[in-house]
Amino acid sequence: MTDPRQTPRDVMEYDVLIVGAGPSGLSCAIKLKQLAQAQNKELSVCVIEKGSEVGAHLMSGAVLEPRALEELFPNWRDLEAPLKVSVTKDHFIFMTKTRAWRLPTPPPMNNHGNYIISLGYFGKWLAGQAEALGVEIYPGFAAAELLSDETGHITGVATGDVGIGKNGEPTDRFARGVELKAKQTVFAEGCRGSLTKILFERFHLRKDIDPQTFGLGIKEIWEIDPTKHQEGFVQHTIGWPMDTATYGGSWLYHWENNLVSIGFVVGLDYENPYLSPFEEFQRFKQHPLIRNLLQGGKRISYGARALSEGGYQSIPRLTFPGGLLIGDAAGFLNVPKIKGNHTAMKSGIVAAEALFDHITQGNASPEVIDYRARLEKSWLWKELFCVRNIRPSFRWGLWVGLFYSAMDTILFRGRAPWTFGNHADNKQTKPATDFEKIAYPKPDGVISFDRLTSVFLSNTNHEEDQPAHLKLRNPAVAIDVNLDLYDSPESRYCPAAVYEIVRDADGKNPRLQINAQNCVHCKTCDIKDPTQNIDWCVPEGGGGPNYQGM
Repeated sequence: MTDPRQTPRDVMEYDVLIVGAGPSGLSCAIKLKQLAQAQNKELSVCVIEKGSEVGAHLMSGAVLEPRALEELFPNWRDLEAPLKVSVTKDHFIFMTKTRAWRLPTPPPMNNHGNYIISLGYFGKWLAGQAEALGVEIYPGFAAAELLSDETGHITGVATGDVGIGKNGEPTDRFARGVELKAKQTVFAEGCRGSLTKILFERFHLRKDIDPQTFGLGIKEIWEIDPTKHQEGFVQHTIGWPMDTATYGGSWLYHWENNLVSIGFVVGLDYENPYLSPFEEFQRFKQHPLIRNLLQGGKRISYGARALSEGGYQSIPRLTFPGGLLIGDAAGFLNVPKIKGNHTAMKSGIVAAEALFDHITQGNASPEVIDYRARLEKSWLWKELFCVRNIRPSFRWGLWVGLFYSAMDTILFRGRAPWTFGNHADNKQTKPATDFEKIAYPKPDGVISFDRLTSVFLSNTNHEEDQPAHLKLRNPAVAIDVNLDLYDSPESRYCPAAVYEIVRDADGKNPRLQINAQNCVHCKTCDIKDPTQNIDWCVPEGGGGPNYQGM
């Protein structure tokens, strides 16, 4: 009997293929179509998205700076973009365990003219605008494989086969993946994309570039007592529960309809393997300032996502034969602003302009795409250059980081004659013997919660009978190194209870159990694993969280 995995895949061909329906990918698609219409050109553009629908995997704080949106749609208000809540005031607060002091708001965190939004709703709106222009969008299409020609040039991607059982054999629901080919492929996978990671290695895009550094953002949406709600109020905190050596802080945004977005970011360069970002967030909510706000309210959503924090000095080479990188796949987050959606959109716009000229002028050589040169002349490049030293300065601790950041912003105005370097997060983890275990309080089920209860609110779902999309390069390392040396840090840094050490009844024979069905696609394991032994790969299309309004 013929193996169905050997049957040819259907092929779809386009001028431009975009992998990822986030703000960068959709902005790129929209701009391409706008340029084509303005010049009466035919240009086929396709966007594929691994989530079950556009927005299902989108999560951000989020306060949106509308600068790039204004460039894309000067009439966005007439088009009923979901920007309804303008920021009315900013608070920047330093916290101890029981007290809070308001500090002057740093200039990059001034949100005058910005809007509190749901990135998921905004992504759906962008998708609607793109489709109205003729862009083809296919949710549930998980790009699993790079396609290339005999010269090594990228020619597109293939989606994964569906209906492969845990045993690796086709089931009765098997369906072959699809090949999507294009003159140029744009990778907008977001932070730590699985194919982007392969591109870095294949084309040496990170050679002589500082390592990317990351943070893990964990978010909840609460419906609070109307008497406590202040629509348009933005609050950020530093300090407790982080120690002064660990980078981290919170946000709290009063959105519409008595909803607040509350979250916590922990820099993934922390040293203590006993630290749990999820538990730190739950502990943070017990601070009197936060608990008093949430008391009497209801938690309605939960999610987690890694974000690229390296900034200017960690931007990789952006083009390669047959394609380019945009958005958080390339690392355009402005950390001091705590914003990356406007820069992601701008990178998509600039990429579209470069791609359109390249394709319509009939250039055959991929090397002539001047995407990076155009970026370097844009406000995005200047913005990231001026804040390049702020995040790295916190390697010397909270107080030095705050002092330097103030000096860099006010005195040097971002033009200091030096650039601090970044380091690889996984290499910062120290042995468990250097630390004591952290005694996190048990969740009370009112303000703080456990991870499995939280994952339930993310609407995460994966087809159970499929191979795990979290793969160990060497299973023995999980015990011989991670457990023996670091006391299994993956069981704590994962915000979805994917990893756990299980033993026989006598407490012997430890082994790592991977509960892949819990995965919210945050990518933290792929980033923070000390030996880089974990590879995050795409599961079947449509799997993962199904965020609503995140």
